[in-house]
Amino acid sequence: MKIKAAVVREKSGPFVIEDVELDDPRENEVLVRITGSGLCHTDLVARDQYLPFPLPAVLGHEGSGVVEKIGSRVQKVKAGDHVVLSYLSCGCCSSCLKGLPTYCLNFFPSNFMGSRLDGSATMKKKGKPIHGAFFGQSSFASHAIALERNVVKVKQDVSLDKLGPLGCGVQTGAGGVMNSLKAEAGSSIAIFGMGSVGLSAVLAAVVVGCTTIVAVDFNMTRLALAREFGATHIIDPRNGDPVEEIRTITGGGAKYSLECTGIPDVLSQALDCLTLTGVCGLIGVAPFGSRVSLDCQNILNGRAVRGIVEGDSIPDVFIPTLIDLYTQSRFPFDRMITFYNLDQINQAAEDSEKGKTLKAVLRP
Repeated sequence: MKIKAAVVREKSGPFVIEDVELDDPRENEVLVRITGSGLCHTDLVARDQYLPFPLPAVLGHEGSGVVEKIGSRVQKVKAGDHVVLSYLSCGCCSSCLKGLPTYCLNFFPSNFMGSRLDGSATMKKKGKPIHGAFFGQSSFASHAIALERNVVKVKQDVSLDKLGPLGCGVQTGAGGVMNSLKAEAGSSIAIFGMGSVGLSAVLAAVVVGCTTIVAVDFNMTRLALAREFGATHIIDPRNGDPVEEIRTITGGGAKYSLECTGIPDVLSQALDCLTLTGVCGLIGVAPFGSRVSLDCQNILNGRAVRGIVEGDSIPDVFIPTLIDLYTQSRFPFDRMITFYNLDQINQAAEDSEKGKTLKAVLRP
């Protein structure tokens, strides 16, 4: 079928709205009419080729929409269902079978190969392949092909166009607190970076009952929103050493920390601010090959650093949980969203990169 899609044809080039041909869904695939798609930092690093993804391409990996057609073997959803699209995992490797799909041994080919796993294209233009299947979806378009495995059915009494960010950025930050660190009620947490991931972590820290929540960022507007979301303390690193400030606030160090910036030196701070046996979660994505210097004695004294992908989320379980929290007014992630039309995608990207917009959501 013919669809509208935002195509990137060269490194760091513009998104161009084009007509492309989208395949019919195969037996295990789902055709989704997109109502909203979050713009994530990962989309921009793929556009700029810091994350290798073949071009020309249609990106987008925080889609939400309505099921229009399903393959013959699909049982999870039917036409008319509302869905959120998330990351893709294979479902059959040792990690997936242990309930750890975010650490799927086939995660990279499933999400970043630019085609189905058999090498076939989901989209074409004038007979030439357009690389898609980004995170098993490529949702910067009017329609997307996803697999049954990365489609999450959601209830229909919530505005569907705002739910896309739950598929990646929001579940990553919230899951980092709730699933990965398993932060305890009454505990302290320091969160570095108040983008949409870090702010989602603040919201989750409130939900689980953390009583000391420290938000660290240079952007005072974002720090103010963090305070509104429930951060008990805010720190601008330009005004002093954040590590010492966190130690003072917490009486010796935080129990947990999250690094959401992808800046190696910030990871060092996120470790150094911990109390003994504290745990630092690394979420921020740094360029490939980035190295970090850590104090060995700090780690030796019971502290730990662990990487976190997609908030250790099992999307079919975690995304509906976040929606329930949202409908109970306990997780107002939608306050971060600014809507743009799909043909405004370049403006949305620019606003996001300049920090004017926290979470852009594109509506076809």
